[in-house]
Amino acid sequence: MQIETKLPRVGTTIFTVMSQLALEHKAVNLGQGFPDFETPASLRDALTRAMTDGKNQYAPMSGIPKLREQIALQVERLYGRRISADTEVTVTSGATEAIFAAIACAVHPGDEVIVLDPCYDCYEPAIALAGGKAVHVPLRLPDFSVDWQRVRDEITPKTRMIMVNSPHNPSGAVFAEPDLDALAAIVAQHGLLVISDEVYEHIIYDGRVHLSVSRRPELAERSFVISSFGKTWHCTGWKVGYCVAPKLLTAEFRKVHQYLTFCTFHPAQCAFAEVMESDPQHARDLAGFYQAKRDRFRELLAGSRFGLPEVRGGYFQLADYSAIRDIDDLNFCEWMVREAGVAAIPVSAFYETAPDAKLVRFCFAKNDETLQSAAERLKNL
Repeated sequence: MQIETKLPRVGTTIFTVMSQLALEHKAVNLGQGFPDFETPASLRDALTRAMTDGKNQYAPMSGIPKLREQIALQVERLYGRRISADTEVTVTSGATEAIFAAIACAVHPGDEVIVLDPCYDCYEPAIALAGGKAVHVPLRLPDFSVDWQRVRDEITPKTRMIMVNSPHNPSGAVFAEPDLDALAAIVAQHGLLVISDEVYEHIIYDGRVHLSVSRRPELAERSFVISSFGKTWHCTGWKVGYCVAPKLLTAEFRKVHQYLTFCTFHPAQCAFAEVMESDPQHARDLAGFYQAKRDRFRELLAGSRFGLPEVRGGYFQLADYSAIRDIDDLNFCEWMVREAGVAAIPVSAFYETAPDAKLVRFCFAKNDETLQSAAERLKNL
């Protein structure tokens, strides 16, 4: 039997490849973006209570009411936007599902979607499966800022949507007010929709404030705003996220969501609702928690030959290896696993057409012992 693939450019993800290589070489894995420390005990206890209390069957399609209410309260508290928990919040099986559903419900065959490179690898396959075309606009180096004029130049009558991500993966760049100004002007002029990937919304450093598109009514009314409990509560394996969108967009979003996963892990929803209500300080403390890890990792690598660009948000550190070897980033990552016993992700994996920049991405959402072990090995390169 022969089958014509719908995703001819897609193979095994770089995250799977590098994690498998790390296992084979018993390397310290700073590649895939997950913590190696436990979720808070209060969350695990809440999950156990939910399972013991029989919350083990299907949850409501849009998410349990209490969790949607807590999300709505958080949006109002953080961003000053009052939303309806009933008609504007949907709980999903991870942020990746939310991104897929938002694209599937809004992008039609022939539509164009602007994505800002480097970008997370699930964006383009979802666009392709919807029959759309991803139009890649590279961010400016070395600070990974958006060239908004170049974005304007790529807009055509077929442009339907623009996807943005702040704090940004992999670079850690974050939006400033002029970015929201430019985005709002473009969206208004061309009638575009927005997907705003804000999974690192609580992880932003040095006293900065997260500039969610939810802060701007003119953007919020045309946006799918997507976030992740896994990033906030150190439980990426639970795969629970959510989408906030105005009523009209949410109605279309749920049409896809109900046939994609229908509902999301019920006991986890109960647990998140409980801890969001009882422990709001956790999210407030997250920036300080990860800033200490960022600073510690940078301090540990200070004696190495890596160049370390600034990190303003998220839990990844880019590293310039040009002083170590003159090879491409994929070969460097493979060499580094074998030579130093440390796994990273090549930044070219996030591009359609990668620039000539020798950068790899390390995840510092790790125990201090893990970071120290990795740094000791990296300093020998």
